[in-house]
Amino acid sequence: MYTIITENDESAWEDETGILYHFPKRYQRYLEPGTRLVYYKGKITNKLFSGKRLSDSPHYFAVAKIGKVYPDKESTKGDLFATIVDYTPFEKAVLAKNESGYLETIPDTRKNNYWRDGARVIDQYIYQKIISLAELGQVSESTPDYNASEALNDLDNLLESSSDGKASMRYVTTYERDPKYRKQAIAIHGNSCFACGFNFGEFYGEYADGYIHIHHRTPVSELGGPKSIDPETDLVPLCANCHSVVHRRRANTLSISELMELIEKTSNKSSKRDAVTGARS
Repeated sequence: MYTIITENDESAWEDETGILYHFPKRYQRYLEPGTRLVYYKGKITNKLFSGKRLSDSPHYFAVAKIGKVYPDKESTKGDLFATIVDYTPFEKAVLAKNESGYLETIPDTRKNNYWRDGARVIDQYIYQKIISLAELGQVSESTPDYNASEALNDLDNLLESSSDGKASMRYVTTYERDPKYRKQAIAIHGNSCFACGFNFGEFYGEYADGYIHIHHRTPVSELGGPKSIDPETDLVPLCANCHSVVHRRRANTLSISELMELIEKTSNKSSKRDAVTGARS
């Protein structure tokens, strides 16, 4: 399926271009996983946004695909959000209307309200025509977007893991600093620690709201090369304490289940100790 999605300069939706797209449930059938997208902006209404657009006129400015779709936990209306993959911005605007008319085919019954729809299904011919005008060439399928060797060379904000007798390998919290994966992981999992439940905003207030580490379930040293990232299955939010414990022993990076077992054991010990102390007092 091929779908146009509208991005407004000012919007109540918490969208992130090329990362997350929120939408009402009525568009769900147009935005299934794997759907090929064309990003669209309508006519500019506030000149302050001119510098952030490719054109003040209605135009298409990027292509992408729907990754996965999830319920929006913050919505009371059954709204949804999707992760965006394979985002490819255009270098120049593709105008929605040229000397030959509109690129999209507008049904006679929709001429008065067609452009109000935030998601509009198009056919492959129109999709390829937009790509051709953008001079992108053939848009390829998904390719690995993470390279372990690049991460291993990044020395900023790192935790280490390695194996005894082998050269030290550095595990880097790359995704904590990557706005795409960080935002997708938090949108899916929330910003409380997956292992212990700690939430920085609840404990420290507004100043720390939204802060959390993003942990890769499989250590970088074990990836063995480029790998596509699925923020639902590959990434998980951890507080700073839990993240440090996971990587405490260089030769043995704990799994999330092992970490949670440690927490459960110490919690049970504390409960028993409190019960004994209470009985003696």
